[in-house]
This record gives sequence, C-alpha cells and structure tokens, in this order.
Amino acid sequence: MSEPAAGDPLISIERVTVQRQRERLLDDVTLAVGRHQLHVIVGPNGAGKSTLLSTVLGQMPFSGRILLNWAGSGAIGYVPQTFVVDPTLPVTVEDFLALTRQRRPVCFGLSRSTRRKTGELLERVGLPGLASRALAVLSGGELRRVLLAHALDPEPELLLLDEPTTGLDDAAAQWLEETLLAIRATRRTTILMVSHDLERVRRIADHITTLDRRVLA
Repeated sequence: MSEPAAGDPLISIERVTVQRQRERLLDDVTLAVGRHQLHVIVGPNGAGKSTLLSTVLGQMPFSGRILLNWAGSGAIGYVPQTFVVDPTLPVTVEDFLALTRQRRPVCFGLSRSTRRKTGELLERVGLPGLASRALAVLSGGELRRVLLAHALDPEPELLLLDEPTTGLDDAAAQWLEETLLAIRATRRTTILMVSHDLERVRRIADHITTLDRRVLA
C-alpha cells in the first residue's frame, strides 16, 4: 500500500453527533484535518471543542464516523486543558516523564536511557535542569511545558492540544506557538488544537474551523 499523500486528511470526521442525556454536545459535525497541518478549532465556551478532542481520542460515545488515516506510527500526543497535581505526591518532573518509558516503577530508580531521554525532552521544551523539581511546585507555564514534553514521547503522528495557551502570559504563549510551528515543520506532525482566541491562533494556523456544537465556518 502506498503512503498517503501529504494533502490527504489524517483525520476525517463525518457527521459526528455526541449526545449526553437530553443535551446535544456535538451536532452533525463534519470536518477534515489535513496531514502535516496545524488545524485549530475555535469557538465560545460550551461549543463542544473539548468534547471533539475527547471523541477523537475515543473517550466519548458518538454516532457518525471518525477515520484516522495513519501513515507512520499512529502515536497520539495529548495536552489537556487542566491537569491537577496532588501536592502530597512525591513525584518529580523526571519521574512523571519516565512513567511510560520503563517497566519497573520509578520509585526503584530510572535507567540510564530513561534519564537521557527525559533530559532531551526537557531541553526540547526549554526546561533544562528541572528534572529533579517536584511536579507539584511548578508554575502554570512550567507545567504546560512538561505536559507538552510528555505528549512528545513517543514522537506523535498526531498532537492534540486543548486550550494550551490558557493562563499563560504573552511571552509563554508566544513560545508555545513558535514551538508548535517548529514541531510541525521539523517533525511533520499533524496538530489539532482547540482555542477560544481567534486573533491569537490566526497567526499560526494552516486551517481554522469555527465550532458551536456544529461547524459554522
């Protein structure tokens, strides 16, 4: 089978409806996310943006069809909008990034290869030297970068981000935007991001879909 062309969609969402009791969260949504594109879903609070990501991740029951047309690993990275850290949990940044990299529990120590990889990930998101920092004491911006590092391991073919600039100052938001552009350009990663800020994402998006439970534009 030949590799899908660069212009073919990686995700095809066809007439997807999500119903929760009597409330319709998504209503007959159809859209395509192009391969190697940075595609942004914008809309007001309650528009179903996060629901759409959850549905793509297989976390929500739905009617309709979602096709994922993989060409490579089929790995998906995900950065959630919120991530609550238990302040009593003695987990370092390095421990958190190592959780999916080795079979033995991180409390028994990390392998040399795991330490090397976590160091590379932290360099990649601009946080060198934070490996031993407790996860619970990170600032909001630092935690968002650690979550991005986690989403990049293993290297994703598809990267999903839910309101990644929420709560970030302008400098941190700009860094994140530039990083996403670099990931798309150098790794050929397809990125699907949701946001409520049309003006901000207009600068970086290849394609923008406006959503309010159904596709508006």
